Amino acid sequence: MLRALLLTLSVVAIAHAELCKPDAQNAFKVRISIKTALGDNAYVWDANEEYLFKAMVAFAMRRYSSKSTTQISNVLLCNVTDRVSFWFVVTDSSKNVTTVPGSEVEAAIRMNRNRINNAFLLSDKTLQFVKITTTLSPPVESSTPVWLIVFGVVLCLIVAGIVFLIISGIRKHKKKNKESTERENLEEKVEVTLENGIPCEALDIKAGHVNGVFAADDERFTSL
Repeated sequence: MLRALLLTLSVVAIAHAELCKPDAQNAFKVRISIKTALGDNAYVWDANEEYLFKAMVAFAMRRYSSKSTTQISNVLLCNVTDRVSFWFVVTDSSKNVTTVPGSEVEAAIRMNRNRINNAFLLSDKTLQFVKITTTLSPPVESSTPVWLIVFGVVLCLIVAGIVFLIISGIRKHKKKNKESTERENLEEKVEVTLENGIPCEALDIKAGHVNGVFAADDERFTSL
């Protein structure tokens, strides 16, 4: 009985070794950069972390397909290196000697990529599934409705137009007042009059001006 059990375990181990190896059918390579991601807070990749990885892959497979009965024992790891890279395959839970098609594994990983990354405090750049393309982050939806943004822009344009018109009106009014004042000052300074049919020079009301004709008469009568 014991001999039969040991023989069975040996056959399963050999089968698993054939299923999980570099570049094997339906196998995926993983690279993990814990030090790059966490720096001084980096943790050690050990058997416990490997168990968590298997559990997350099994979770992804079961979540991807409601018919899946993948167990942790169905996720096989091999060729683990100290720089934290390894290969893994997912075996069929009903047969355990064949692997799940790589397309299904890839779809399950992509669907649950964020959950897997968060479990290890890593990102797509520091937890790389070599043959699986990086997932794209969902577009960020604005919390503000589009119509409210458009309304705000239109309102700003209207307010800016009103302010512009007010400022322009004030400037025109000041300019008009200035021109009117200058015109009045000019009329006060420059006046051409006719007195006794003889043109007289303009009198500067503010400074005053002596008419030459009357000045000559004054000098003539003074000398007498």
